[in-house]
Amino acid sequence: MNIDLLKRLCETPGVPGHEHRVRELIAAEAAELFDTVETDVMGSLVCTREGADADAERVVIACHMDEIGFLVSHVSDKGFIHVSPVGGFDPRNLFSRRVLVCTDEGDYRGIMMAEGKPIHISAPEDRKKVPEPTDFFIDIGLGAAAKEKVRVGDFVVMDEPLVEMGDRIVSKAMDNRIACWLGLELVRKLVADGRSHTCKLVVAFTVQEEVGLRGARTVAFEQRPHIGIGIDTTLACDTPGVPERDRTTELGAGFGLHLKDSSFIADGALVREFEALARANEIPFQRTILAGGGMDGAALQQAAAGARAIGIVVGTRYIHTVCEMIDRRDLLAARDVLAAFVAAH
Repeated sequence: MNIDLLKRLCETPGVPGHEHRVRELIAAEAAELFDTVETDVMGSLVCTREGADADAERVVIACHMDEIGFLVSHVSDKGFIHVSPVGGFDPRNLFSRRVLVCTDEGDYRGIMMAEGKPIHISAPEDRKKVPEPTDFFIDIGLGAAAKEKVRVGDFVVMDEPLVEMGDRIVSKAMDNRIACWLGLELVRKLVADGRSHTCKLVVAFTVQEEVGLRGARTVAFEQRPHIGIGIDTTLACDTPGVPERDRTTELGAGFGLHLKDSSFIADGALVREFEALARANEIPFQRTILAGGGMDGAALQQAAAGARAIGIVVGTRYIHTVCEMIDRRDLLAARDVLAAFVAAH
């Protein structure tokens, strides 16, 4: 397994509207795998492999590059940085976090803290309050000089490294750098196995998914897919305190065959085809339905004249935190079934 690539993808900062560093990393990897590698006007990286039949169907796979994060909204005279979230945060996960403030001139490590009194001088009722994400501030240790270094619109990400824990891998930005990894590695597997495909394959590394599937929507209108596959993380709530019926997926039980969320319902024929491929190739999988949320597969399904669409997902514990955890066996299962599907088309 190419863990080095996953590590570099996860640790490279890129929030909605500022995915350029991730795009550059992927473009360098994609150059030897695809016939064409282009950036569209919104910033999505569109990578194409021509198939054996120029008139065959177009299969578009969407892998969003952005991670949840913040944009700087204000820098005080004392150098405290205030931010506006881009993506969904549970503020309980933001206390005392190390962050990276990314500017055009360089990056600055900082700490994120909640406004208010520290424990030694706060009342019990103060400690029961849960602030909103906009109630947090960042200190990069430069005092008033921070106002000369950081500007409104600069972006902020969590600052934590990828670590391996047996079969489990933990990092920030698994959502959705695992999809970026899959978009590259499924093609690398096809090449290594000497398998070809008839379809025109487009792997789109999209922008601004976390704020409304924006990049995938423009890619879909341009590419007009016959089949659209959204790749993403999904919940793995197989942890204490969550009823079994709400766990969505279980780590180590295989890739997720994503049937429904708030944004789309998967095509039934594609569901049956993926299930048959998984069984034939002895690839473990689990059916998944997510109660809320959306993913790029919906944009592929609904753009222009529409497309048959499905989601292929990887269960992830502690999602939208710096401790997102996956099982490498689930990731490899997703890679293998995607490669088998493309080879069959």
